[in-house]
Amino acid sequence: MKVFTFENQKITFDKFKGDILLIVNVASKCGFTKQYKGLQSLQNTYESKGFRVLGFPCNDFGNQEPGELSEIKEFCSLSYGANFQLFQKVHAKGNTTEPFTTLNKVSPAGDVEWNFEKFLINREGEAVARFKSSIEPESAEIKKAIEDLLN
Repeated sequence: MKVFTFENQKITFDKFKGDILLIVNVASKCGFTKQYKGLQSLQNTYESKGFRVLGFPCNDFGNQEPGELSEIKEFCSLSYGANFQLFQKVHAKGNTTEPFTTLNKVSPAGDVEWNFEKFLINREGEAVARFKSSIEPESAEIKKAIEDLLN
């Protein structure tokens, strides 16, 4: 799976093999935008154990991520203290782009339904869980799933 970094460099997900990932389609003008804070908290809590949050800005839902990448990064940092890795904008529904072309096949398969849907990836690079937008990053369900993979 190939994606483009914030700096527009093409990379493969092999770069993250050995890490546990939470991949999220993010948006700055959404009712779930406050989840940036929880996502950063997860990264702060588990980063030393090999966990990373990867954010993919997406404007597919209600035009809620219209800004340029530099604006998005500044907003995340200033408004929520979020400094986890962001990538180039992607499409998560319809004519999708990676990583969602692959992730949308994760059970239950189908397009991402809204901003802040979360996919948990194990150290081998396999998607092992999918969490809807309404599930908060710091929920017991997500924390347990991360901790199970870390142990």
